[in-house]
Amino acid sequence: MPTVELLGGKIQIYQRGNSRFWQARASVGGKQRQYSTKQEIQDLAAKAAESWYFKLHGQQRAGVLNDRPTFKKAAEQFLKEYGVITEGERSEKWTESHAIRLRVHLLPFFGSLPLDKVTPGKVQEYRVHRMTSYAEPNPHSRGQHKPKAKPPARSTLHDEVVTLRMVLKTAIRHGWLEHLPDLTPPYRTQGKIVHRPWFSPDEYKQLYEAARAYAREQVRAHYKWNAEQVYDFVLFMANTGLRPDEAFNLQHRDVVIAQDDGSKQEILEIEVRGKRGVGHCKSMPGAVRVYQRLLARAKPVQAESRRERQRRRRVGGDVPVLSGPEYPKPTDLVFPGNHIKLFNNLLERAGLKLDRDGKART
Repeated sequence: MPTVELLGGKIQIYQRGNSRFWQARASVGGKQRQYSTKQEIQDLAAKAAESWYFKLHGQQRAGVLNDRPTFKKAAEQFLKEYGVITEGERSEKWTESHAIRLRVHLLPFFGSLPLDKVTPGKVQEYRVHRMTSYAEPNPHSRGQHKPKAKPPARSTLHDEVVTLRMVLKTAIRHGWLEHLPDLTPPYRTQGKIVHRPWFSPDEYKQLYEAARAYAREQVRAHYKWNAEQVYDFVLFMANTGLRPDEAFNLQHRDVVIAQDDGSKQEILEIEVRGKRGVGHCKSMPGAVRVYQRLLARAKPVQAESRRERQRRRRVGGDVPVLSGPEYPKPTDLVFPGNHIKLFNNLLERAGLKLDRDGKART
């Protein structure tokens, strides 16, 4: 259909060949602008176009006509990039959680806002909005749950601000925003403090004496081997300062008995393999004797159990040939098996399961 001019040619309305709605265009603020009237009838489209034109002129006179990209545009670009760039490094659920936060909370509040209008004050308004509107139904949520009975947790708001920050950083990379606004809470209160349960020197002595007594009580070879391993685990950890996950990943080839240059005493030099690479650790001299015991302790070979013997007789298998004791190899773990359960049993045995603040030691 031909183009229809309104207001003396200041506005033109027209229809595209692939759309049933009328479109409008006009020049305001030295820039050609387009708008979909969402109307199929020409008279209604003309009224909608005129209202849009007068609204733009009003924004121009008030000085609020902003042509900069909106937060919604930056959010769409962020979602388009994030899943591709972090593929294999972030779980799909974490990537999806960003999209959910944007759709349910961030875009309804910031979506139409130009990026340079996302100020620290506006972010604080968002925090207040989230803390006061939690009991109202959210039309952007697809869930069928009832509104929350209490405000969102600190961690929930923190995750939403993290998503907000990543969208704004995307805008900076594309040149849509000059700098990142301050997103820290202005009235920041001290977060939750959690003390790690620790052992005083007397409690540590109480623990290793209980572990030593437990190892001496065992009669069966396999139980005795596990108990002695846990006893040496306690001493090894205290004399090296390793974290439990680091100790459980440790192999014998990562540990070397060496002489300390300063004290001239024998110590352990350990290559600790963590999630960020290899770190080097020097132990106290007390760890050397413990490690020598670990090297010399052969794992006993278990005899055929009653159930295995019955199964073998049913299927007609041969009697297994028992090999000798197995000594650690360089590629074997220093602490094979799961010692966590035995260690927790020792804590209860020694009366050290709870620390002085009533927190459980694990």
